[in-house]
Amino acid sequence: MSADPAPAERWLSIVGIGEDGHDGLSPRAARAISSARFVFGGKRHLALARDLIAGEAIAWPTPFSIAPMLERRGLPSVVLASGDPFCYGVGNVIAKALAPEEYRSLPAPSAFSLAASRLGWALADVTTLSLHGRPLALIRPHLLPGNRLLVLTSDEAAPASIAELLANSGFSATRITVLEALGGPDERIRQATAGAFNLDGIHPLNLLAIEPRAATNARLLQLSAGLDDTLFENDGQITKREIRALTLSALAPRPGQRLWDIGAGSGSIGIEWMLADRSLGAIAIEPRADRAERIRRNAEAFGVPGLAVVEGSAPEALAGLSVPDAIFIGGGASRPGVLDTAMAALASAGRLVINAVTLETERLVLAAHAEHGGSLIRIAIDRALPLAGMTAWEPARPITQWTWVKP
Repeated sequence: MSADPAPAERWLSIVGIGEDGHDGLSPRAARAISSARFVFGGKRHLALARDLIAGEAIAWPTPFSIAPMLERRGLPSVVLASGDPFCYGVGNVIAKALAPEEYRSLPAPSAFSLAASRLGWALADVTTLSLHGRPLALIRPHLLPGNRLLVLTSDEAAPASIAELLANSGFSATRITVLEALGGPDERIRQATAGAFNLDGIHPLNLLAIEPRAATNARLLQLSAGLDDTLFENDGQITKREIRALTLSALAPRPGQRLWDIGAGSGSIGIEWMLADRSLGAIAIEPRADRAERIRRNAEAFGVPGLAVVEGSAPEALAGLSVPDAIFIGGGASRPGVLDTAMAALASAGRLVINAVTLETERLVLAAHAEHGGSLIRIAIDRALPLAGMTAWEPARPITQWTWVKP
C-alpha cells in the first residue's frame, strides 16, 4: 500500500525545513519542492530552499495571509515552514482552510525537539510554550520550581525582556539557556541567569530553556484552585479563597470552554478558570470602570492577558457576547432580567453557578431551584482571628450556592 493514499488529489505539500536547508530534507520533501509549480513561504524559508525551487517562489504577504496560496488552489504547490508545520506553525492555519485530502505534511524536527535533544531533556516532561507574537505574561503560570520550560520567542530582543520579567517576579536565580539558530551553521547555545542576563548579539531565531528558581518573595501560583486572596489586587469585592475553590469545582472547567463571570469584581473567578487550562477562555462583565481596569491588571499579573473585560451592567452588557459554556453570577443576580438572560444564553449542558450572599439573592435562587431544579449547598466558613489578646472564631457571611445544568 502506498504511504500516500491519494497522491493525485493532494495538490499541496507542506514541507518542514530546518536551518540546514536542503541538506536536511528527505528525498521525498526535496522532490516535492523541485516539482512544485508554486512554492510559498517566508523569505528565510525560500532562501533556504533556493537551490531546489524550479517553479515560482512566492513570499507570504505582510500582514501574513495564505490568500495567495488559496488563489492557486488545486495547482501543484508547496508551502515551506519551520520544522514541524503543525507545531505553532502555518500548518494549523492551512488545516482550517483546506480539507485533509488536499494536502500532505512532510515535517522536519521542531525547534522543541531539537532543543530537547541538545539539552538531554525528556520532551514529554517539558512545558512547551510559544511567545512568538504573544504577550510575555503568558509565561507567568508556568514559573514553578521543578518545572522545565522550552519557550519560542519573537526576536533577538525577547530573551532579555523575558529575563527581566523573571527577575522582577522573584526568579532572578533562574537559569536561562538561549539556543540560537538550531540545526544550522550559526547554531549557538549560551547560558545566563535571569538576574544577570548579559548575553548580546542574540540570533533572531532563538528558543529559551528555562529552569525556574524562586526567591522567598517570588510570586508562585499553585496548581490547585483557590489561590491566596492576597495575590489579587482588590478592593474587598472578591470571592474569597475557600468559596472560590468550591465555585470553580461547581463550574467544572473543561478544555476549550468559555466562561461568563458576571459582576466580576476583582476577576478572580475568571482568572482561575483560565489558569486551569491554556485552552479556556473567559469574559468578565463588570459595571464599574475602576474595577474593570483592576481586572485587567490582575489578568496580566496572573499570566492570562486573554481574559476579556466588558464594562457594563448585566443584562444589557451581555448582548452579543460569545455563547458561554459556564456562567458565574457573583454580583447583580437580583437585577431584573439577569438570571433569565443568563439561562437563555447558556449553551446546552452548560453550568450556571450563583453565590447568594444577600437575602434578596437567596430568595431568587431558592425560587429558581424550585422551578428549574439543580443543586443547592450552604457554605459557612469560620476563621480564627485575634480577639482581646486571644483567638476566637469569626464567622464569614454564609453563602447559598445554586448550581444548574442546562438541559
